Amino acid sequence: MAEHVASHAPKAARNSQRGLVIWHGMRMGDFAKLVRVGAELHWTQLHRILPTLFMTVHNSVWAPIEKMRFRKQIEQTQVQPPVFVLGHWRSGTTYLHNLMTLDDRFTYPNLYECIFAHHFLTTEKTMAGLTNFIVPKKRPMDNMQTGWKLPQEDEMALLLTTTYSPYRNLAFQGHRERYEDYFDFKNADPKEREEWKQALMTFAKKLTIRNNKPIVFKSPGHTYRIEILRELFPDAKFVYIHRHPYDVIRSTIYLRGVMFQTNALGRLNLERNEELIYEAYEQCIRTYEQDKQQIPEGNLTEIKYEDLEQNPIKHMRKVYEELSLPVFDHVQPEIEKYVAGQKEYKKNEFATDPVLAEVINTRMKFALEKYGYDPVT
Repeated sequence: MAEHVASHAPKAARNSQRGLVIWHGMRMGDFAKLVRVGAELHWTQLHRILPTLFMTVHNSVWAPIEKMRFRKQIEQTQVQPPVFVLGHWRSGTTYLHNLMTLDDRFTYPNLYECIFAHHFLTTEKTMAGLTNFIVPKKRPMDNMQTGWKLPQEDEMALLLTTTYSPYRNLAFQGHRERYEDYFDFKNADPKEREEWKQALMTFAKKLTIRNNKPIVFKSPGHTYRIEILRELFPDAKFVYIHRHPYDVIRSTIYLRGVMFQTNALGRLNLERNEELIYEAYEQCIRTYEQDKQQIPEGNLTEIKYEDLEQNPIKHMRKVYEELSLPVFDHVQPEIEKYVAGQKEYKKNEFATDPVLAEVINTRMKFALEKYGYDPVT
């Protein structure tokens, strides 16, 4: 297994993040919480650990200032029913999110707001411009453009404000038991579940204060959480995107390696990488298919990544029509412009792996059949 994992592992990427790591948005107390429950730290990662410790002080200073300034406004703010982009990692969720957030009738969390969820209302206007140099121009896992102002997944904000997220795996490599409850929260401690719900609602309210429009959220983790999301936002709308399981899992193996390379605070450990990905994929698809029955008719649409990639205008129009979103013609020119600008984009390419192909054709056969994909040959 270790040899198979190694064939997918990315080359060392020590500087690919320009110094920015996900932990830079944490407060001292939350970082200490991770350490108390066994977060892996190692001296070889001091180039990440020391700046993280400095940033925890920075965030711990600004977080109470923001809370004091906006507490009453946050309490009084009403969040418009959001739109959630769902789908397993590497299913095309980022592409779909980018298309939907071209519509100026919606708003979205950007990278700065997700990293510095504790205090972005107070600091973003000044600090985002001053710190642009630390943000990579492209995501290390897939070469897609990134930046402080571009759409980002809110899972980062939830990790950094609660520590309750599957992205805890960056601090507990190979130890699924340390984060498995935070996929769907069905077996999580009730206090943790409520804290997570409160964190998401507070984040949504702060985004609404910044720009009072319906929010388009995107987090693959939310694919497991239809039940808890509907508790918070009963009128929310959902767009689910799926892709051939082979392409999803093959790319996720690479993604996980890159994320550990660029964010881990302990020694790199990919020993159980593939098996953990298989387990997460199975849980994701089965949980979504079971829980989507809770969504009222007209509040869910599903889309195939391969179709969206081939004809984005046709299938985005279908998304708008099936969810009764505002008239699509308003945003169509922006989507056409964006799609034209993506023609030079090159996806990562991987040789067909016969071992992975066998896993997909047997263990993941249920997903092939569910979504109408051919076996890997």
